Amino acid sequence: MIAKANPDMFVGAVVDRVQDALYKHVHNFKQRQLVILTKAVVVYARHQKTVQRSIVVLVCIGLIDRLRRMIKLATSERQPVKDPQGHHIRKGAQLNKQFFENMQRLVAIAIPGLLSKEFGMLVAHTTLLVFRTILSVVVAALDGQIVSSLVRLRGREFLTGIAKWMAMAVPATLTNSLLGYVQTMLAIRFRQNLTEHVHAKYLSNNTYYAVGNLDDRIKNADQLIAVDVAKFANSLAEIYSNLAKPTLDAFVYNVQLARSLGVESLFGIMVIIQMSMGMLRMVAPPFGQLVAQEQRLEGDFYFAHSRLIENAEEIALYRGHEAEKRTISRRYLRLVRHVNRIFRLNVFYGMLEDFIVKYFWGAAGLLACAAPVFAERLPGAQRAVAMLNSDNKFGDRTRDFITNRRLLLSGSDALGRMMYSYREIVELAGYAERVSDLLTVLDDVNAGNYEKARVGQAAEKLYESANEPDIISQRGKIVESTDDVEFINVPIVSPNGDVLVRQLSFHVKPGRHLLIVGPNGCGKSSMFRILGGLWPVYGGTLRKPSMSQIFYIPQRPYLPIGTLRDQIIYPDSVEDMQQKNVSDADLLEILSVVQLESIVEREGGWDEVKPWRDALSGGDKQRIAMARLFYHRPRYAIMDECTSAVSMDVEKIMYTHATELGITLLTVSHRQSLWKYHNYILQYDGHGGYMFSKLDPERRIALMEEKQQIEQELALIRDMEARLSELESQTF
Repeated sequence: MIAKANPDMFVGAVVDRVQDALYKHVHNFKQRQLVILTKAVVVYARHQKTVQRSIVVLVCIGLIDRLRRMIKLATSERQPVKDPQGHHIRKGAQLNKQFFENMQRLVAIAIPGLLSKEFGMLVAHTTLLVFRTILSVVVAALDGQIVSSLVRLRGREFLTGIAKWMAMAVPATLTNSLLGYVQTMLAIRFRQNLTEHVHAKYLSNNTYYAVGNLDDRIKNADQLIAVDVAKFANSLAEIYSNLAKPTLDAFVYNVQLARSLGVESLFGIMVIIQMSMGMLRMVAPPFGQLVAQEQRLEGDFYFAHSRLIENAEEIALYRGHEAEKRTISRRYLRLVRHVNRIFRLNVFYGMLEDFIVKYFWGAAGLLACAAPVFAERLPGAQRAVAMLNSDNKFGDRTRDFITNRRLLLSGSDALGRMMYSYREIVELAGYAERVSDLLTVLDDVNAGNYEKARVGQAAEKLYESANEPDIISQRGKIVESTDDVEFINVPIVSPNGDVLVRQLSFHVKPGRHLLIVGPNGCGKSSMFRILGGLWPVYGGTLRKPSMSQIFYIPQRPYLPIGTLRDQIIYPDSVEDMQQKNVSDADLLEILSVVQLESIVEREGGWDEVKPWRDALSGGDKQRIAMARLFYHRPRYAIMDECTSAVSMDVEKIMYTHATELGITLLTVSHRQSLWKYHNYILQYDGHGGYMFSKLDPERRIALMEEKQQIEQELALIRDMEARLSELESQTF
């Protein structure tokens, strides 16, 4: 009756009962949670030592497992991948056994020994790093004391803390400045040692020539030496500081935090850090491969510009600037696209890395610092908390919180720098691989081991029966003689594998001058490269004097950077010239022989330094080259079209004076005016054959004139026959 009469009151009563029931249920649930949490705190307080020991055991097991995996990775071999021609394909830098071998090799060069200056600087750098970490711990404790005195309203203690904090700034700033200075000096010393080591290999035994002409594993040796070695040295100096300091900081800060917060809180933080680091590793781009590829593209772009400069005259005459512009632009665009790709990957990875390292880890640390404070508010937990922190008063809690917060933020920053160092290590691996590959190639080339793609199509057409791989793989003998030059069954083979002459044999004695003729590409210059030690001897026996007794004069002489005097005495130095008892007056007399004595006054004196390649004409350059020959006075001179830019009168003077000095001439030239200065002729037919015989200049000139007369008469007969055919067609 009542419910029917007043349904609203009935519904209200039901709602009130439901709300009361829900409130009691929620209140009971919260009470049960608090009871469970309180019991957990009490149980933890009773068994704190056992929990801490268990955590330490778990951490040790984890560290041992991590060390085992690192050793396995470090000892893993990288399987080489080869292309169809058998050359190794670079797959980018990896942190494996090859990386550690490269680092061991390069660090041994950068730091020669324990008594070296570099090792002393490294010890000083380490000492400064340790001192800076100690200062950081002291400053963190001072921060806590300053805030604690402020909360407790202790003015004198607060001012004393400020004074101590300011006093710490002096050694801190000095330490930071010294660290930067020592790191820079380390990078300079590392680069100096590496560069000197590379130069010693690169600039010996004609290795600089063989690297670019007989071996194709390195395309831009100049960039590797000038750029990549410097980048590796800087990266090596930086990586030590960027790894040693954060590692030391993380260890010291974690020890301090373990004492303040307990091992278990620190363990929880480390679990979170490990999980986030694993996620970062999963999404991390392959920075090592990207850096190595960027360096290769930089080298290609640099090589394109270098090639343009070297061939500027030919390109200008062909009006090929548009074609060269397209080539350079393509290489630049490839480089830009790759760099932009790296930047895009860095943006994504950097955002994620900054969020996790700077904010996520910091928040986790603050929660760990605040947990003991909020645990005191749990009902029934005061006694348990008191067991853990008996003297945890308000001021002390403030001091501990500020100190722990400073240590946590510093530790988070240290771990962040360690994370950033992973990317730097991968970049270092890329530089180390390129520099180590350079050293490997230099060692191979010095040992006579070359790798070059073979393009033997022309030789295959000429000699289908020739077994070229056997010729390339074998080596002949080089015998140093006292005075003669002799080729005994020596094959003339280009670095690409083209067999130009199967077996070349001839003998030249002192004073018996040799003239070499033949069409282009027949092997004239190739023979000189073998004689000069630039190309290997692939078979037979080569007898020749020492390299100091053979002098080469090309058509376009090389003029080094230096004074006018240096142009004549090259490659000697002024000290070498003085040891030979040669004076400037003697050099002037040599210049008078080639009718160039006026150049001294014209160009500003012996000590004038100019870009001589541009300052002198072609004829002057060839006269300088001949003066250089007369200064050195070797037993043999290889003359490769070296008088093409001078008059016949000057040419006669040059050749006559060379023979008077006792220099045996090996001349490549088609000028008939030079025949009378030679006793033998080596003539190539351009099809793999040759003829070596005595040279009778008068008879040969007569034969040449007779040949030209016959050719003219035959041409006249052909013209008369053509005219006769034309007349016959018109008559009939």
